[in-house]
Amino acid sequence: MSLDAWIAVGVVLTIFPLMAFSRLGPDIILLGAVIGLMTLGVIDPQQALGGFSNSGLFTVAFMYVLVASIRETGGIDLIIRYVLKRPKSERGALVRLLLPVASLSGFVNNTPVVATYIPAVMSWSRRLRLSPQRLLMPLSFASILGGTITLFGTSTNLVVHGLLLERYPELGMGLLDLAWVGVPVAVAGLAYLILLGPRLLPAREGLANAFANPREFTIEMEVDPAGVLVDRSVEEAGLRHLQELFLVEIEREGNVVSVVGPGEQLKGGDRLVFAGTSDAAVELQQIRGLIPSRDGTSSLEKEFKERRLVEAVVSNQCQFIGQRIRDGHFRTLYGAAVLAICRGGERVKGNLGQVRLQPADVLLLEARPPFIERHRQSRDFLLISELNGAARPIHEKAPLAWGLLLGAVLLAAFGVLSMLNAAMLGAALALMTGCCSVGAAKRGLDTQVLLTIAASFGVGAALQSSGAAGAIGGGVLTLVAGNPLLLLIGTYCVVALLTELVTNNAAAVIIFPVVMSAAESLGVSPMPYVVAVMFAASASFLTPIGYQTNLMVYGPGGYRVSDFLRLGSGLNILTGAIALVLIPLVWPF
Repeated sequence: MSLDAWIAVGVVLTIFPLMAFSRLGPDIILLGAVIGLMTLGVIDPQQALGGFSNSGLFTVAFMYVLVASIRETGGIDLIIRYVLKRPKSERGALVRLLLPVASLSGFVNNTPVVATYIPAVMSWSRRLRLSPQRLLMPLSFASILGGTITLFGTSTNLVVHGLLLERYPELGMGLLDLAWVGVPVAVAGLAYLILLGPRLLPAREGLANAFANPREFTIEMEVDPAGVLVDRSVEEAGLRHLQELFLVEIEREGNVVSVVGPGEQLKGGDRLVFAGTSDAAVELQQIRGLIPSRDGTSSLEKEFKERRLVEAVVSNQCQFIGQRIRDGHFRTLYGAAVLAICRGGERVKGNLGQVRLQPADVLLLEARPPFIERHRQSRDFLLISELNGAARPIHEKAPLAWGLLLGAVLLAAFGVLSMLNAAMLGAALALMTGCCSVGAAKRGLDTQVLLTIAASFGVGAALQSSGAAGAIGGGVLTLVAGNPLLLLIGTYCVVALLTELVTNNAAAVIIFPVVMSAAESLGVSPMPYVVAVMFAASASFLTPIGYQTNLMVYGPGGYRVSDFLRLGSGLNILTGAIALVLIPLVWPF
């Protein structure tokens, strides 16, 4: 190998220990690697910045916007309510999550599937009191396994099939030809994740939980008279098992139901009084059919954009001290609705309208963005801080947001538009129709994931252009070229290894011509090797940078590289063994 090739290999070997043991984020480490490779002349500026113009990167970015539109319209709650529901155990949760994801990924590109499910799983895990680390990595792995079932389940399968048609036009494959191997691989892989995942996955307490605010608020919501919860029982409405929330009482036409049973039917206009944390209040806003409690003096318009949840501490100079919230016309004066109140770290008994404000009360408000700047220096409040997460979603636009995502996926799946074009069109329509605001779209972009993806292309380009990848792959394959079965095993192992170092598509493109030449020299059918390249390139479970969906869950899950090695190594061995046994049976040499 050339000096550049050795430098590229050395840089790659340095990246993984840093990602495993350093406190630096993967985006910083990979960007540093790209800068080092460019400074040493291994790659030129065009190759270093190539990832930032890659269509895959922008596809992921526009998918984030589409997912943000679903989150802003409350569409995530539909997944939790009708698909994920409320399992009784962690393994039951994995079954409910992984089976639909794997099935969808067989017929829909797995990137939008994972992008859509990540916020749903984050919210769902809080409701189930499970660490998201126990669910997000299996989510990514299940989408990868499902993608191996059909020809367009992953972009890698389409890339390799395109290379096959260029070289052997008569050997085209059908949509479900891969299912003979893909289904057994997926079934075994899912069983592995469900049975062993809970034992091998970490359950670290995140920083957000370590410093969580234990204050308990009194939170009041109202049943929308035109909403979906009217005439449903408390149990049917999903209000019985909310995490960090307890339904204390229901106020109905002046009467109070203080002991709320699961069979209690909800009526339009019911005031529901909950006890819970501020995070729980954010969750409560996502439930379709509930609206902030109203009074006759409301000046807060129902459809204003960019609602925010704000915590405000009442000062002893506030003009409403000693007055009831409802009588004092708080909402009219401040343009903010009181959703919850906390006093001395504990909830206040009774409904919000009857509470008399006292100094140091903590109020949870739903307000327009200008509220923060307007009252930050106000003598009425000691402290004002914005909470993460928007207030009540625009539920009536949830079907439109889902339609835009589904439309983008179908346009790409049937080849009407490219995945990039479809995602771009869907994101534009989401903004134009009001499903997602520009601010929400910006907040929805995970810049760490996007920078990591972009930088990983630069590292992959260094391995490819310097000849390091080709030299490694060719050298290993030369050792086993005398035997068709050994060549198949060698092909799988080399592609699987390269996939962890570069992108899955790059690994397949680099090795494909080398393997085809070896197969031709042996005088055997190229098909088993083509399929082996497809499966090995997709079987990326060892590192976060090996596959796009792994990168997408790496940050939100708070994972370390060692976590991928712990769970992914066994899955790599299991799926590889099954594929290598079945491929020669379906496609003989």
